[in-house]
Amino acid sequence: MNLPARRIPSVLLTLALCVPTVAHADGAPDPVRVYAAASVTDAMNAAIQAYEAGHDIDIVPVYASSSTLARQIASGAPADIYLSANEQWMDWLETQDLAVEARTDLLRNRLVLIAPTTSDVAGFTPGDGTTIVSRLGDDQRLSVGETSHVPAGIYARQALQSIGEWDALQSRLASGDNVRAAMALVERNEAPLGIVYQTDAEASDRVKQIGVFPDDSHDPITYPLAVVNPTPNEATEAFRRWLTGDDALAIFARFGFTPVESD
Repeated sequence: MNLPARRIPSVLLTLALCVPTVAHADGAPDPVRVYAAASVTDAMNAAIQAYEAGHDIDIVPVYASSSTLARQIASGAPADIYLSANEQWMDWLETQDLAVEARTDLLRNRLVLIAPTTSDVAGFTPGDGTTIVSRLGDDQRLSVGETSHVPAGIYARQALQSIGEWDALQSRLASGDNVRAAMALVERNEAPLGIVYQTDAEASDRVKQIGVFPDDSHDPITYPLAVVNPTPNEATEAFRRWLTGDDALAIFARFGFTPVESD
């Protein structure tokens, strides 16, 4: 059955994308604006809370797909720090007419197959005999990030191609604007299966992990961090350094991310 792909609108991109940077009238430092992949939402919020508790600075996060954020930054959005869910969009940003400085690989993740917690689908390793398509009904779809530009979707496409299921599934995808949008469809029982990051699956009590995709079925899931725009200030650099330190990395690890330095 040739089902057209369905799009899921993103709900994570905030109006901060359109707000210009302005100095505070009372002389207080400008906030540090962090544009970060949707998959780090919970961990970054926790990191920001910890940092703000010990520093007189406001950290303003903006979460969306890495592709959306990179395009917004290239178009002049007032970002100070960018954390991407893949190398591709950081590489692309470096080709644009702005400075990308102090780039470092910060975190790693894994790709998993999920189902609603009420599902009776048994666990299996994708590519190890049991097919994903065999676990879908005739009119059912597989929820993924948009495979042309969303990092989670790009990794999903690579994995499905590697295990030989892309041809059978590409017309049966429900495509989200970011990984959290893709997971939401499974959480609402509107899709029986989805492909997300392991950290997303662990953050939700409405989905369960069915299986982990082999690491060699897709590019390494790496989150590069960088300062963007040509005039980073002291507060921006201080927060960037803190994000790469032990305190911040311990917070990210608590949410299931693997610090690159521990590889």
